[in-house]
Amino acid sequence: MEKLIQITSGRGPLECQWVVAKVLKTFLEEAKQNTIAYEIIHRENGDENLTLKSVTVLLKGKETDMTTFLKNWLGSVCWIGKSTFRKLHKRNNWFIGIFELEDVQMIDFHEKDIRFQTTRSQGSGGQNVNKVNTAVRATHLPTKESVFVQDSRSQLENKKRSVIRLKEKVMTVYIRQLERKIKDTWFLQMQIERGNPVRTFSGTDFKKNDIDKSFRKQRHVLKNELKNYKNDLN
Repeated sequence: MEKLIQITSGRGPLECQWVVAKVLKTFLEEAKQNTIAYEIIHRENGDENLTLKSVTVLLKGKETDMTTFLKNWLGSVCWIGKSTFRKLHKRNNWFIGIFELEDVQMIDFHEKDIRFQTTRSQGSGGQNVNKVNTAVRATHLPTKESVFVQDSRSQLENKKRSVIRLKEKVMTVYIRQLERKIKDTWFLQMQIERGNPVRTFSGTDFKKNDIDKSFRKQRHVLKNELKNYKNDLN
């Protein structure tokens, strides 16, 4: 199963962009722990270093693992803490959103879908350029995108380079499609739900809170209850 997930600051301030970058690291670490593969498809850098306005991640894994994992992430995420950029800012709660992008057609790029045509290189370059078919035009049949490469005097080298450049060009088509989808769902980013986050973090390292397994708190509560019970009997 594959799912596209977007982590976004909406139009939140710089602090929210910082939270996106921090949450992304934790999100990917937990995905790996849940045997879910991931690939960062698109990212929009924030206004400062180490910040992100949004990032889109492709997840791949079993349906059961994916459902359980995303259940703990989709929705609004809150970070509680003082601004790392505005020390005197009074706000302590910063929200970002995590959404699933649905109905986006994936583009599969395979070399078997490429049609290669060789021709003579154009322009100056000597006898080899004028008389030998070293230039390569590569066309991706599913999308009709094509590139023309004549960098090298070797036809084989131009063919290798054409595959790399054609893949980059085909992926830009996918990114444009993705960006249109993002704009269609922008109203969700503008209305990130506050007050009911699915996850809450605090501290600049975003580490998980340690679970107290000593039951000291529970024993302390029980002792107080027994003490109060004895006082009531006396």
